[in-house]
Formats: sequence, structure tokens, C-alpha cells
Amino acid sequence: MHSHLKLYKPYGYLSQFITNEKPRKKNKKLLGELFDFPEGTMSIGRLDQDSEGLLLLTTDGKVSAEVTGKKVEKEYFVQVDGQISEEAVEALREGVEISINGNKYQTLPSKAQILSEKPVFPERTKKIRDERHGPTSWISVTLTEGKFRQVKKMTAAVGFPTLRLVRVRIGNEKLENMQPGQVVKKANFRL
Repeated sequence: MHSHLKLYKPYGYLSQFITNEKPRKKNKKLLGELFDFPEGTMSIGRLDQDSEGLLLLTTDGKVSAEVTGKKVEKEYFVQVDGQISEEAVEALREGVEISINGNKYQTLPSKAQILSEKPVFPERTKKIRDERHGPTSWISVTLTEGKFRQVKKMTAAVGFPTLRLVRVRIGNEKLENMQPGQVVKKANFRL
């Protein structure tokens, strides 16, 4: 019987259970420190150490392949530096050129919109600069692909660097009112 879990990955954790670094740096926190996960649990996709939000975990490789395929949407709420323009959001929708492993890459079209209200998330352990340093704004970006640091590279490409990134949805699975570090067991995922 396979295990399926939803996790609110907190800021500062790697999306993995082991590291190849020997010895491991003290500031590298791993998922296994958050919960007693079943043996063979793997994260489906990744979130950077400084990104937060919904992470799905499973012991079933077939489910992992299905979620990481290009059919399942992943939605992110992104706080960017500055008051983002509608032109920049339109560029995100159409796809922008970013660098992947030193090569130019044109992102696929995505869904993007400015959020009219600031989303409510728990305080982050490392404070984000405040409004005294200039305005910030929040956008929603929904992708069906997931290149390394893609959303951050996309917002930087349109002139609005990412300050905070929280994944709020994978398919029909939502972060909802979960708290950082919280794990929810699932019978299966609604994709």
C-alpha cells in the first residue's frame, strides 16, 4: 500500500531527504526533520530552499511521474519587488526567455495575473524587506512545466525580481490553511 502526503514546505528546507554533501552544512535542513515519513517517500518535484508551500510526497513512482508531467498545473503566489505592470504580466503569460544551464530557453505560455489583495501566509522565519524599501506586489503564476528556479527567472526577466514564492496548488490539491511543516495524509491525490 503506497503512502501519499501533502506538506507545507517551510522556508529554509531542501526538498529532499538526504544530501550528497559530506559533511552536510549546518544550515541545510532536510524534509526528514519535519515528520516521520514512511520508508521510500520521495518528494514530487521540488521547491528551492528559499521557496515555500505545497509539496506532494509519495512512495509511488508512477504517481510522481504523473504529477511532474506537463499536464498538471502548478500555481504559485509570488511577491515581487516593485509595482508590477500589466505589460510585465502579459509577457509572463506569453512566455519569456530565461537561462537554463547556460542555454537560452523560451518558457511555455502560462497563466498570470496581479492579485488584487495581498495573500495571507504565516510569517516567514527570515523577514522579507519591508515597504520602506519601496513597494512590492503579488501575482499568481500557473505553469505546467517546472524548470530550475523557473518562476524566479521569469519574474526577473520582466524586471520584477521575486522576493517570496509560495506554491499554493498542484492540480486540484491546494495548500489551503496548512501551516509550515504540517503534513496531511491522503488516500490519493486529486490531480
